[in-house]
Amino acid sequence: MTTPVCELLGIDLPIVQAPMAAVPGLAAAVSNAGALGMVTLTWSEDAGDVVRETTALTARPFGGNLVLTEDHHRRLGQALEAGLRIVSFMWGDPSEYIEQVHDAGGLVLLTVGSAAEARRAVASGVDVVVAQGWEAGGHVWSEVATLPLVPAVVDAVAPVPVIAAGGIGDARGVAAVLALGAQAAWLGTRFLLAEEMPIHEDYRQRLIAAVETDSQWYPDLYEAGWPDSPHRALRNSTSSAWESAGRPPPGQRPGEGDVIAHFADGEAIVRYEPAPPMEGTTGDIEALSMWAGQGVALVRQRQSAADIVAELTSRL
Repeated sequence: MTTPVCELLGIDLPIVQAPMAAVPGLAAAVSNAGALGMVTLTWSEDAGDVVRETTALTARPFGGNLVLTEDHHRRLGQALEAGLRIVSFMWGDPSEYIEQVHDAGGLVLLTVGSAAEARRAVASGVDVVVAQGWEAGGHVWSEVATLPLVPAVVDAVAPVPVIAAGGIGDARGVAAVLALGAQAAWLGTRFLLAEEMPIHEDYRQRLIAAVETDSQWYPDLYEAGWPDSPHRALRNSTSSAWESAGRPPPGQRPGEGDVIAHFADGEAIVRYEPAPPMEGTTGDIEALSMWAGQGVALVRQRQSAADIVAELTSRL
């Protein structure tokens, strides 16, 4: 099944893999399956390198994401020069970047959390709106659930295409958001269990064992280095200690500043840092930020990205 946004993006199926890390292998596998893979470019030294690595693995379209917490003209320029033509933004106003993307012949996607924000986005030149509901894992821009948000955004910006995000975990969820007027579904938690996604095995097993109530929204728990960034993650010892202490604000939390783990390259990870455990991470893995949306209960096994895409579109 294709929709107008599929034709716009150059993909065969109305599935988008949410950008969760700079993992060219995952993005390429999703794109090779007929959906749209995405890579995170926000923290890359050279965004062009990430784009070129992904291009070497697929001839299909893929996207790159930038979180608007700092100036990204350099990274965006690197990515566009390397051939990226689908750019998604989150966490702010992308107006100053839109002309740069359009001049390169690219498309701009923006994640929004309200109909009013969607209208402003379209007025500024955004090509595709991503309506992210409160159920989403990782960093959450919205305060509204997916079910009421998506049709409100669809009505607000028609005929501009809308992609639905937040809490979608299987083919039933995909069919549901399409029925609400979205033209594609945007999923992150489901793709965390893709064989091509290099997360730590302990994280993978927590996802498989989790139920929907294990995914909790926090206003400022894992905010070290990224303040004012609400997010959703699995309950763990860090969140339990914080809750037992009365949910104190940053600066007063138990164990704040403690080094609890290390990345594969040896860089330290402090408690409350937004750093999910990847392959090679060592230390107290359970205490790290394990992003997961409320659809986590529908995620039950490790599969190839191609098999995940096939399952998600099996009811269309």
